Amino acid sequence: MVRLPALSGSREDLGSPDVWKGFPVSRSAISGKISTRRRFAQTGAFSEAKNLPTYPGPNKMRDCYCTVNLDQEEVFRTKIVEKSLCPFYGEDFYCEIPRSFRHLSFYIFDRDVFRRDSIIGKVAIQKEDLQKYHNRDTWFQLQHVDADSEVQGKVHLELRLSEVITDTGVVCHKLATRSEAKKTKVKKKTNNPQFDEVFYFEVTRPCSYSRKSHFDFEEEDVDKLEIRVDLWNASNLKFGDEFLGELRIPLKVLRQSSSYEAWYFLQPRDNGSKSLKPGDLGSLRLNVVYTEDHVFSSDYYSPLRDLLLKSADVEPVSASAAHILGEVCREKQEAAIPLVRLFLHYGRVVPFISAIANAEVRRTQDPNTIFRGNSLTSKCIDETMKLAGMHYLHVTLKPTIEEICQSHKSCEIDPVKLKDGENLENNMENLRQYVDRIFNVITKSGVSCPTVMCDIFFSLREAAAKRFQDDLDVRYTAVSSFIFLRFFAPAILSPNLFQLTPHHTDPQTSRTLTLISKTIQTLGSLSKSKSASFKESYMAAFYEFFNEQKYADAVKNFLDLISSSGRRDPKSVEQPILLKEGFMIKRAQGRKRFGMKNFKKRWFRLTNHEFTYQKSKGDQPLYSIPIENILAVEKLEEESFKMKNMFQVIQPERALYIQANNCVEAKAWIDILTKVSQCNKKRLTVYHPSAYLNGHWLCCRATSDTAPGCTPCTGGLPANIQLDIDGDRETERIYSLFNLYMSKLEKMQEACGSRSVYDGPEQEEYSTFIIDDPQETYKTLKQVIAGVGALEQEHAQYKRDKFKKTKYGSQEHPIGDKSFQSYIRQQSEVSTHSI
Repeated sequence: MVRLPALSGSREDLGSPDVWKGFPVSRSAISGKISTRRRFAQTGAFSEAKNLPTYPGPNKMRDCYCTVNLDQEEVFRTKIVEKSLCPFYGEDFYCEIPRSFRHLSFYIFDRDVFRRDSIIGKVAIQKEDLQKYHNRDTWFQLQHVDADSEVQGKVHLELRLSEVITDTGVVCHKLATRSEAKKTKVKKKTNNPQFDEVFYFEVTRPCSYSRKSHFDFEEEDVDKLEIRVDLWNASNLKFGDEFLGELRIPLKVLRQSSSYEAWYFLQPRDNGSKSLKPGDLGSLRLNVVYTEDHVFSSDYYSPLRDLLLKSADVEPVSASAAHILGEVCREKQEAAIPLVRLFLHYGRVVPFISAIANAEVRRTQDPNTIFRGNSLTSKCIDETMKLAGMHYLHVTLKPTIEEICQSHKSCEIDPVKLKDGENLENNMENLRQYVDRIFNVITKSGVSCPTVMCDIFFSLREAAAKRFQDDLDVRYTAVSSFIFLRFFAPAILSPNLFQLTPHHTDPQTSRTLTLISKTIQTLGSLSKSKSASFKESYMAAFYEFFNEQKYADAVKNFLDLISSSGRRDPKSVEQPILLKEGFMIKRAQGRKRFGMKNFKKRWFRLTNHEFTYQKSKGDQPLYSIPIENILAVEKLEEESFKMKNMFQVIQPERALYIQANNCVEAKAWIDILTKVSQCNKKRLTVYHPSAYLNGHWLCCRATSDTAPGCTPCTGGLPANIQLDIDGDRETERIYSLFNLYMSKLEKMQEACGSRSVYDGPEQEEYSTFIIDDPQETYKTLKQVIAGVGALEQEHAQYKRDKFKKTKYGSQEHPIGDKSFQSYIRQQSEVSTHSI
């Protein structure tokens, strides 16, 4: 007889159920840092669906919404599109991914008249396949959602083979073929159950058994034997237990050794997916942008970073490393995002943008087209305004936008689109009042415009005025083309994209905001023939309300203020500014001596003055924490209350424990609370990562509730521009872009050589590059290629070292990790090629 202590392992990241049953576990945390490299991942998506199945009711239409999920955890939900089988969502969602995952999934739900949600279908993209669809519009067929196929998490399992001699000393004559099921105890209220149970299974040997191997029967018989582990969520409901995943391990893994242990990803059942026609459920269009950066320590990036940071001082600027990046990237936006973030981090964004703006102005022939193209200058200024001006945008526009969304006044002025009972004159008056209010808050907001934006606008104004001295308005239009056309007008048109509203507005409000945005854009442009700038006659008629000199004077005064030299921000604005709000679950703090410390859902609200919660939105606050009383904001370990996505707001007297809806929301709250409290003088340097329960801290076992923390606090955010920017990560992103477009860098080298030697008509393939000084540009290109090559070697060496050390079946790379399997194949091919 042979015994198999079959089940000894662990299961992590099981999702949300409270109770698990399966087998023993031993849990350990997964670190986000790998040796000298840090890993970052981010994603964004937007979608529309078509040809959804009809509703079985009389009207056949559906009310649908879409969710974005990391595995089975929902991190974003679109608005509901009513009465459509081809709903258009058009929503952008961008987030930093704070944990590892196997699938990025998109589910479409239908909400019926009783407000019940049912799943229509899903699109699940494996992590290793995301690069196939990176930044490409792709139609995906919706797949059926089956409970047996919705699995996530991993398991640690141990098998051991032991010999047992029977009482008679006789070896059994045949291999046992019977099946036997064992069951662990239920572990309640945990996503990381630890069972520590051992099960025995008998396997008999034939008479011909000898000690030369663990198995002395036919290999095909061994291959038929397997250990199967099913994991279930125990339920008291009539529907029974919920399947969470399974493993199947063949006994042949014990051929080489009498013991075997490994981590496994849980798998769906074999019959988990039903074979239905692919077109039955319709399809979903997605544009998924996924980037993953592995970042070394700062000294690795010094040569490339120094080359980039001196770009503003290179003459001509077109020969600088930063400008070259803009030339070789397929889209200018690709280059602008990391460049602006890097220059902001090191305080060099104004000199760099001033240099490339001056160069662009010198190449511009017509003052009416100044900064109107999608150039590197335009994209860099857009990105700077997005980063440095978001708070300014919220302070200026959010109160009025919220009022427009809530009031639902009719503002339709197109006679063709008027609904029954609507009055054109009343609608015009409603719209005029809204335009006046938004125009006034914008033109009176000059003192709040961030310094970095004002300094950039000053350089634009000076460059334009110097280039076109006969045009007295160009100093205004150079600035208004950004602040009105690219900043305020888009935010009014699509407030959800600028976090002014949580989702897309309803059709009526969206139409109102479109009309306001058109009018504000025209007011800010200072066009000489404003009515003629509208294609629609009804807009030209409406604009007659604003054909007064006072509007042009207000715009010019505003532009003068935000583009004046040496202007600095006044003291911080005194009125409370809403930064973030939403429902979360909080644990009672024990302020009442005999009160119960239970969990309750509350509406949380953060301003620049205080952090409060109340029962519902609009109610009086039940509790308030002044910002200056926040000593730290940190994650709370899951073991404290057996709950995921928890964090703590630490105050002088106690900590407030809060659970966010998902991992992305938790990170967003932690980031903004940290940001708003980072300048507090009494901020802690150490904290307790677990809760104080039953008379001691769970992390360090200290008994005093006032004991100093046992773990260093995470670093605060930079205080200069209040942006969370990692300069090394941005340099790594720039390196990745240079590496991606290496063939273009080499083409640009050829173009420099061609122009230096032959000063005639250039080849068409070289004509797309801006090269003002071929020799200086060639010198910079040579330095860029050398710096990129050095970093490429470091990454390759790191991968080789990791490949040697990493074990397939470890907790970091469980069996079933397809991305690691692909990585192994790539390394094997590289090794073979090298040999």
